[in-house]
Amino acid sequence: MVQKKKHWRSMCKGLVLGTVLTSFMLLLYSYVIPPLQVSMMEIPIPYSCSSYPAQARVPGVANSTHSPLGQECLPKLDIMFMKTHKTASSTILNILFRFGEKHRLKFAFPNGRNDFYYPSYFERSQVQDYQPGMCFNIICNHMRFQYQEVRKLLPADTIFLTVLRDPAYLFESSFHYFGRIIPLTWKLQGEDKLAEFLRDPWHYYDPNGFNAHYLQNLLFFDLGYDNNMNANSPLVDQYIQEIDQHFHLVMLLEYFDESLVLLKDLLCWELEDILYFKLNARKDSTVSKMTGELYEKATYWNLIDAKLYRYFNTTFWRKVEAYGWERMARDVAELHRENEKMKSICIDGGRPVDANAIQESSMQPWQPLGQKSILGYNLKKKINKKHRKLCRKMLTPEIQYLTDLGVNLWITKLWSHVREFLKW
Repeated sequence: MVQKKKHWRSMCKGLVLGTVLTSFMLLLYSYVIPPLQVSMMEIPIPYSCSSYPAQARVPGVANSTHSPLGQECLPKLDIMFMKTHKTASSTILNILFRFGEKHRLKFAFPNGRNDFYYPSYFERSQVQDYQPGMCFNIICNHMRFQYQEVRKLLPADTIFLTVLRDPAYLFESSFHYFGRIIPLTWKLQGEDKLAEFLRDPWHYYDPNGFNAHYLQNLLFFDLGYDNNMNANSPLVDQYIQEIDQHFHLVMLLEYFDESLVLLKDLLCWELEDILYFKLNARKDSTVSKMTGELYEKATYWNLIDAKLYRYFNTTFWRKVEAYGWERMARDVAELHRENEKMKSICIDGGRPVDANAIQESSMQPWQPLGQKSILGYNLKKKINKKHRKLCRKMLTPEIQYLTDLGVNLWITKLWSHVREFLKW
């Protein structure tokens, strides 16, 4: 009992200190970086920020995967990826980083940290070194989506992409990853806190609680809508239709390889552009067993996200059908073979390892507060010259890759040092 009191006292002291230090960092940032004064007069963005003016134009119909017949298919270079939480979006980010480097594209990056001041709505002034009228090819870091603001930043030919996940499993992942920064979950008792929460969510949940958005309809929130609205409101269907109009392709985590094949087809990319290793995966021991009953409860608790997912699950398989079932099976098999080949070339042991077993600090993924549940990789010592650079880039975690791309991450890095000092 005495030991438990000491543990809670120590945790409370750490939380207070962390809150004070975080507040100090934000205050410091507000003085160091003056707010950008954007003129009310808009400076138009060019139709395309691509390096070749004769690029095939994007089809007018949203959520379409094929270029118009008779037009040359050139790689699409202007891309908006709406990075949702806990959906394998970091793996897609790595693909976009590599493609952007390969073609020397200009990224719209956040300033000072690795997201666009999430959970606040995205604003153009949050872009590093932004000036009205600037041309950007790719924007892909975490944000709370605001279509009109993003639209004013990017050229007219931009392809809009995002990825969804079965809401029940997304909720499980979010609950465990973000749990320690959601005060609403701190009073949960027992070993299976997820099951306890779902037993009576409204006993613990407060829509106005700090970081409460991580606990209900997180996809809908990330996409810019009210995650606490009545799931049966006709506005929900209206907003889902809006999302369908805004995005050319909505991918699904559960069919990741099929999603990447559709992405490759839509963007006129090569197979090598979509090769990947699974990044930011959790240890199996930290994943809650999702029984049928818990799955139903989690789905019902995230009913808006469930409606969103069902809608785009339907549109996804229409796309696969249009692509061709045999063609899809053949291309997925080819992608799988090439990924396995790269795994044998690049990864020591051929599999991910615990954070404590990662040998290079540059390969250490960002960990959730208070735990080391995210797996990483070790590079093979001897890799042929042809693949050496690609292997390292495919395995580089998001924070380190952003640093390599020249992003100013001083707030993220300062927070990392605070966590190290407090042993969080």
